[in-house]
Formats: sequence, C-alpha cells, structure tokens
Amino acid sequence: MSLESLIASYGYLAVLVGTFLEGETILILGGVAAKLGYLELPWVIACAFAGTFCGDQLFFFMGRYKGVAILARRPAWQGRVAQVHDKLLRHQVPVILGFRFLYGLRTVTPFVIGMSQIPAPRFFVLNLLGASLWAVIIGGLGYVFGHGLEVVLGDIRKYEIWIMLGVLLVGVGLWLFHALRRRRD
Repeated sequence: MSLESLIASYGYLAVLVGTFLEGETILILGGVAAKLGYLELPWVIACAFAGTFCGDQLFFFMGRYKGVAILARRPAWQGRVAQVHDKLLRHQVPVILGFRFLYGLRTVTPFVIGMSQIPAPRFFVLNLLGASLWAVIIGGLGYVFGHGLEVVLGDIRKYEIWIMLGVLLVGVGLWLFHALRRRRD
C-alpha cells in the first residue's frame, strides 16, 4: 500500500483518534497531508475539532465523577494537577480556552477542571470555542509548514515520506523529552 492510499484511507480517522488522545503532531501531519493534496484541510480541521472536543469532554467527566480515585492511582500527576488548579483559580476562562496549547498539561487540565466547581455547561461552551481555535490554528500551521517546505524544496512530493517521518520524529522526540522530564520531577 502506498503512502498516498494509506493517507487517503486512514488520514481522517488518524486525525480524529490522534487528536482525541493528544494531537499536535498528528494534526500538523494532517495539515501537511492537506497541502500535499491527500486530504482536504477543512475536513482535517473538522476531524481534529471533533477528536479534541470529545476527548476533553470525556476527561472532564472522568475528573468530575472519578477524579479522586483516578488521582490516587496516578501520583505522578500530582504536580501537574496542583499547577493546573492554581492557574485555573486565577485565570479560569483563558485556561479553559487555551490549555490545548500547553504541551504536557493538555490531558490533565480537563480532568482537573472536571474536579473543580466549574459547571459542565460552562466548560462545554468554552471547550467548544477552545477546540475550534486549536483545530484551526494548529491545522493551519501544518498546512503553512507544508507550503513553506514546498517553497524551499520545490516539488515536495519527492520528499513526502521524509517530511512525514521528520514531523513524526520531532513530535515523538518532544513527547519523550517531556515524559522523561516529568519522570525526573
């Protein structure tokens, strides 16, 4: 199976699932794939929005109904939970709108918000807005990144596998860096 047919067959699903779980790297790859013509940018953004919105709603309700039990089994989260809780008390709306842009706090933040006294309808509306902004901005950055590569390299289709692997390796490298740093703290 070629890269083109693989992306055409599973690209939107990969963006949906990847953004449900975490997402920046997969969304940037989706934006690059849209620039390459394998996917349509509006659908990449729509899938990213749906994935991140649903994932954050799930984590919010997990925090709301099972937060204490889950936290007891994850002592490594304690530092990040305290950090998010402190920011949430001082800057509620900006935190809810912008937590997706804070690498390493993205999964734990809706969980902590769920454990707080913030009403579910308020989180729903702010999550809707934040997910929309994130999907458009990060998806657009992936597309622009692909365009920039095209300007520098010319016919980027000759390098598409290397470009996709490079973006993936950078994303995995950042994730490993942050995971190892959290483990040391």
